[in-house]
Amino acid sequence: MTPDEWFAFLRQDFARGFPAYCGIEVTHVAHGVFETRLNVRPEHQQQDGFVHAGVMATMADHTGGYAAFTIVPPDRRVLTIEFKINFLRPAAGQQLLCRARVINGGRRIIVSEADVFSVADGAEKHVARALVTLMAVEADRTRRTEQRHPELCA
Repeated sequence: MTPDEWFAFLRQDFARGFPAYCGIEVTHVAHGVFETRLNVRPEHQQQDGFVHAGVMATMADHTGGYAAFTIVPPDRRVLTIEFKINFLRPAAGQQLLCRARVINGGRRIIVSEADVFSVADGAEKHVARALVTLMAVEADRTRRTEQRHPELCA
């Protein structure tokens, strides 16, 4: 599989499950880099009208994970084993952007950094930074879990 084919696969693979339900879209993919966008809807907001921290955390975790996914071979998958997020200010814009990059690309353990920006009237404000630690595992291991415990993967 060529790098372009791998990146095309990752673009498509990203857009499923909970992140797809949230409406997070891929905007850029390169080796060690992944970027996404979310058009903020009323259901993304908390009681004071700001984007909910859970939405930003989901975006940072998933985008950081896919930055890591860009550097592993196609027979591997990545799973988050730890993440920490700092919320820098409330997010109050029409869009969120997330820019993630791999900062340590080990064979088994990969660390990504994901920055989330709120966009209001064309101006970006840095609203959160996450550090995401991931483990690269054989794709067959994740399939075996799906087969043994389909209720966990539904």
